[in-house]
Amino acid sequence: MAEETPLFKVTIDNETIEVPAGTTILQAARMIGKEVAPPAMCYYGKLENTGGNCRTCLVEVSKGSEADPRPMPKLVPSCRTTVMDGMVVGNKTSERTVEARKGIVELLLINHPLDCPVCDQAGECKLQDLSYEHGAEATRYEFDRRTFPKEDLGPNIQLNMNRCILCYRCVKTADQITGCREHGVMNRGDHAEISTHIHKSLDNEFIGNIIDVCPVGALTDKTFRFKNRVWFLKPVDAHRDCPTCSGKAQVWFRGNEVFRVTARKDEFNEVEDWICNTCRFDKKDINDWVLEKPSEISKDSVVRQGHYFENKVEPKETLPKVIKRDPKILLDIHSVSEVNEPNRDLSKIDGPATSKDFKD
Repeated sequence: MAEETPLFKVTIDNETIEVPAGTTILQAARMIGKEVAPPAMCYYGKLENTGGNCRTCLVEVSKGSEADPRPMPKLVPSCRTTVMDGMVVGNKTSERTVEARKGIVELLLINHPLDCPVCDQAGECKLQDLSYEHGAEATRYEFDRRTFPKEDLGPNIQLNMNRCILCYRCVKTADQITGCREHGVMNRGDHAEISTHIHKSLDNEFIGNIIDVCPVGALTDKTFRFKNRVWFLKPVDAHRDCPTCSGKAQVWFRGNEVFRVTARKDEFNEVEDWICNTCRFDKKDINDWVLEKPSEISKDSVVRQGHYFENKVEPKETLPKVIKRDPKILLDIHSVSEVNEPNRDLSKIDGPATSKDFKD
């Protein structure tokens, strides 16, 4: 009989939860809720061996465990550190963590171009969210930002290496989901870049998923490029009978026109079901999909401002209650003409009102 996995009690931002041994601090925080979970730019729960690159998920461990209550001297990456029984962790409640996260965001923005107004990722960019919550108003960086020459990855995927933060998500997606390594990280240090090395296109049937896992605008959809802004679109959960993938996707409409198709994501912005290139790039007609329901949008997302409203309450007309009569003509031009006569109903006049109508 297999031994049961022991449960460890961990406290994160004054919220206590019991989790199985081997659970990381980040996973435990996500079990508590989104408001407690640290941000993560490189960790991806649907992929193996991710995390440990961006350092945005650093937390402070003020108590190691019940057996050894000493605090950890340095901040630790929550995506790589497993919990211990009795551990106490500070995320948003830790001043050291908040201050360190500001420095990490500043580091990520050192070479990142300020092209949010033209970037297709704007409105759903995790780096934008981090900058809003932890970023500084101005940069202290005085040198030229690093730039890279354009590289063609094929007819469907646009690579803008200047925006890349080297999170390695796309590389691990290509390795684990598509089953082949068609691109990777070349060179080292500030010369490191995402490339195919021999400048070949990415044509695997599931390679389009690297667009969904990218937290910034480094990898975007060429079929959607510069066509619309995400906050003007309405995402709808839809499916189709696809022989290659699950066929479950998120279709983005404006009116009856389909602008783009993406994979469905959970509350932590991670893909639920991988979709194929045919569903993503080729099925851009409303008749290609069976619509299910409007997608659930996070309340802190800018996409929500133009989304569907549930239990919508129409505002009531309060003017008649204020003026104690039906609102007809509320003008006060002068006392000579009869324009201000309250009993005159111009709606009964056949055609536009003229001066003759007021004299009669």
